Amino acid sequence: MHNAVGVGSFEKARRDAEIVSIAPEVGMHTQEAFSRRLHLEQRRTERSRRPFLLLLMEAGGNADPSMWQRVQAVVASSVRETDVRGWYQQDSVFGVIFTEIGAELGTVRKVLLDKLSSALLNRLTDQQAERITFSFCAFPDDWNKSGPDGNAPSSLYPEATLSSNRLTMLGKRMLDIGGSLGALVVAAPALLVIAAAVKLTSDGPILFRQRRVGQYGRDFTFLKFRSMYADNDPRVHEEYVKKMIAGEITAASQTDASGKAVFKLTNDRRITPIGRFLRKTSLDELPQFINVLKGEMSLVGPRPPIPYEVEAYDIWHRRRLLAVKPGITGLWQVTGRSKTTFDDMVRLDLQYAKSWSLWMDIKILLQTPRAVILGEGAR
Repeated sequence: MHNAVGVGSFEKARRDAEIVSIAPEVGMHTQEAFSRRLHLEQRRTERSRRPFLLLLMEAGGNADPSMWQRVQAVVASSVRETDVRGWYQQDSVFGVIFTEIGAELGTVRKVLLDKLSSALLNRLTDQQAERITFSFCAFPDDWNKSGPDGNAPSSLYPEATLSSNRLTMLGKRMLDIGGSLGALVVAAPALLVIAAAVKLTSDGPILFRQRRVGQYGRDFTFLKFRSMYADNDPRVHEEYVKKMIAGEITAASQTDASGKAVFKLTNDRRITPIGRFLRKTSLDELPQFINVLKGEMSLVGPRPPIPYEVEAYDIWHRRRLLAVKPGITGLWQVTGRSKTTFDDMVRLDLQYAKSWSLWMDIKILLQTPRAVILGEGAR
């Protein structure tokens, strides 16, 4: 995902160059301001489709202020006026946003790396130059490139981690653990009955395991009671989902058995008779409390997508996977559910991620049974 290269690996020039004092550069952003600008550039790219590059420069150990002054001076003289300079992490990681890159990104990376490396070797001592490393990320191109842990490039989204209060997040986790444990205990008899019904009415496993995409693009194994016949063809759903995301399917163009307009795959022959009941009542979702206990999901949050859904996402759709963990229920389930268009669903997810609180989670949880009883569909 990132290409980290030591400046010292390049041919050193002027090893005994005179080190002069450099005044602090104007146009520098603080960490908070730089994060806001990074956020703004993402929104611009979502509209213009023109990618940008994020360059991070980090020095191992404690770098003295005079060294960073030289680094800032080199960068200021080497980049365009429209590029954004500032602290990605205050006084420890320096960042540059190269906006609206028109050329091939790999070529741009190499040119920038060569230019900045050479300039830094002329301004820093050999020891200082050895400590500097460069890391590049491209938005949106690097989204689907897996790192060592298979995550999306979270360095592109500092606001997602900086904006969350740790105490509040701890409270959300405690609510998840307590709520999922309580639900599993209370529902234990129902779990046994459903498991037996699934096993006796069709061949195949009791639980349906599926790869889903969680927060920051982390994959996990999603659990449900099996509601379909075994060995079915997933291409039917894949084609439907891609058309729905592209806006080629509208709720007005299809209805459920009661004649209500819905935004979901109807009359799916892959679903078993018992599976149809489980889906209607959302009882097939009960095993997901195990995902919540494992920390892969939350009680409340965006629904976790299937990988082929993410592949069909527009750039801005991806933000629904960042700020919070996926959930069993969420804002769109209790307000629109299957009658909500995909873009509207994403907007509700983003609204939740921006304004969520423990009280908001509790209200959504209390409203969920009503949404299920009304039978407006589940996903």
